[in-house]
Amino acid sequence: MSKKLVIKVTAGADAPERCSQAFTVAAVAVASGVEVSLWLTGESAWFALPGRAAEFELPHAAPLPDLIESIQAAGQITLCTQCAARRDITEKDVLDGVRIAGAQVFVSEIMPEGVQALVY
Repeated sequence: MSKKLVIKVTAGADAPERCSQAFTVAAVAVASGVEVSLWLTGESAWFALPGRAAEFELPHAAPLPDLIESIQAAGQITLCTQCAARRDITEKDVLDGVRIAGAQVFVSEIMPEGVQALVY
């Protein structure tokens, strides 16, 4: 079993099932004791902003704010630098605990032995 799970979610409200799956897998992994790093890219970048996750709805899916809270309890959430810039999102805009970082940090997280990367 991998010691760390890095999940990149590229979808938001534009592809709700794919988006929800990424957050759900991340939350379940955290609850299972796996070290998790969740990356928000593309349309999922909006969920780094306060209140935006509460607007997301998908029948039979856990509420996104609850999933984010559980991921943040023991994992890391990162917003892609370029994705943030394209949406005029800055560090002062994001939820407490969300960092903004770029591809170099993503690559450094996925390359070590024992890391599993998933992209949704």
